Amino acid sequence: MAKKKRQAGGTPATVALTEAGTAYTLHAYEHDPASASYGEEAAEALGVPPDRVFKTLVADIDGTLTVAVVPVAGSLDLKALAAAVGGKRAAMADPVAAERTTGYVRGGISPLGQRKKLRTVLDASASSYDTVCVSAGRRGLEVELSPSDLAKLSEAVIAPIARTT
Repeated sequence: MAKKKRQAGGTPATVALTEAGTAYTLHAYEHDPASASYGEEAAEALGVPPDRVFKTLVADIDGTLTVAVVPVAGSLDLKALAAAVGGKRAAMADPVAAERTTGYVRGGISPLGQRKKLRTVLDASASSYDTVCVSAGRRGLEVELSPSDLAKLSEAVIAPIARTT
C-alpha cells in the first residue's frame, strides 16, 4: 500500500492517517443516494468481499457513546459490544448525537479522526485479513489499511462483536 501525502480537502480520517505516518490506500467511488446500505454499496463498488469492508456504528453503552467497527456482511451484537467495554446496557446511539460527536455524517462515519475521540471496539474478524476497508470520513470514500494499524490508530479493543447474517 502506498502512503498518501496530505492533500488539500482531505478528511479528518485521512489527515490522522497521514500525520501518524500510517500506510493506507484511498478508494473513491460514486455514492448512490438511493443505496439501501452504505457498506454493501462500498463493497460492491470496490469489488471487495463484504466481510472485508467494515462499517462504523455508534452505540450508547450505559450513557457513553462507543464506536463499533464490524463487517458489512454481519450485524452488531450489542450485548457483546457492552461486554467488550465492561458495560451492561447497550443500544444504538441517536444518529444526530453520533454525527455531532464524531463530526461525520451517517454513512460516512469513520473510526479515525473523530471530532471527539470515542472508545472503539474492532470486531475480531478483522485480524484474519491483511487489509480491511473502513469509511474515510465521507460517503463514497473508503480507506484500506491493516487491521493492526486501524486498531492502533483508533485505540480499539479487539473483540468478537459481530454476528453473521
